[in-house]
Amino acid sequence: MTKNPLSPFRIAGFPGRYLQGPGALEAIPGIILELGASHVLLLTDDVVEQVAGLRLQGLLREASLTVSRLRFGGACTRATIEALSAEGHRYGGDVVVALGGGKTIDTAKGISRSIGARLVVAPTVASNDSATSRLIVLYDESGQLVGVDLLARNPDAVVVDTAEIARAPVRYFRAGIGDALSKTFEAAQCRQAGGHNFHGGRPPRVAGVLGDYCYQVLREAGPSALAAVQGAMVTEAVEDVVEATVLLSGLAFENGGLSVAHGLLRGLSAIPGLSQALHGEMVAFGTLVQLIMEQRSPSWMEQHLRLVRALGLPVSLEALGKGALNAEELDTIVTRTLAAPYITNFERPIDAAMLKKAILDADKLGRSI
Repeated sequence: MTKNPLSPFRIAGFPGRYLQGPGALEAIPGIILELGASHVLLLTDDVVEQVAGLRLQGLLREASLTVSRLRFGGACTRATIEALSAEGHRYGGDVVVALGGGKTIDTAKGISRSIGARLVVAPTVASNDSATSRLIVLYDESGQLVGVDLLARNPDAVVVDTAEIARAPVRYFRAGIGDALSKTFEAAQCRQAGGHNFHGGRPPRVAGVLGDYCYQVLREAGPSALAAVQGAMVTEAVEDVVEATVLLSGLAFENGGLSVAHGLLRGLSAIPGLSQALHGEMVAFGTLVQLIMEQRSPSWMEQHLRLVRALGLPVSLEALGKGALNAEELDTIVTRTLAAPYITNFERPIDAAMLKKAILDADKLGRSI
């Protein structure tokens, strides 16, 4: 991250409140009232609006709150944020509620920053850990990642209704695990390299502890949680894994920093065929690349690979949706990845040849399992 005057200090940031469990959406009106807000801008896409948005609007109005719905079209771009912010200004809302997936959440963050409103995040899928952070991940119209903006502070509240999470397609739940698996390794590399976290400071020790525990929970509860979600059931394993993928993972990456596993998103998302993979699916493969660059032992790599496969996550380019890469595509991935702002958060300098070899070796190893 870019250095600032606070960089010598250990810095951590957290959401104002975190609430998780079946039926948690019902707590949102009370939280908004405690924040002193009265006019809600509810951001949903058309699917989520029918599944949960209309019900939440009813709960908000029962609490005598004014509600204006903002329609999210699916692309978290600067143009989308600007247009919806202008609409929010016209309505005069003082709190933005994000109800949906990662791009809905990031768009809501951009709106709240633009109009100076409070922010409540209610993810309906656990596909990534964007809910707790102050990052706004931006894409272009083709779906390529183009940049990251920052809120002045983390969300005021994060409300995770695990009944909604369990009803969502299992692919999203699985992708959230793929995103979270990387955090212990990325935080360790960032700290070892003397990098900075997303608050511009030195990563505190607690970030690494959170990342380590996140990985432990996923190993212990991941397979059984996936089995439960396939039946739309909420079990203790599901609760533990959701806490790991949304809360622990989010706090670990924002306060601990990122490294190669997420740096590869810049490159992978630029390749047709790979760009349709979910964030967490690409990170699962990116983590494999990073671990190869860390020169882990063959026995350790086999153990990790078997975990990833047991969780149904991709460990090869083919599993991500792309067969063999041609030379131009591989060069594109490498060039874009090396331009990622946190690619320097690694124990030694990374060059194109080193990265290219690691990508090919990871693909070969993944296909061999």
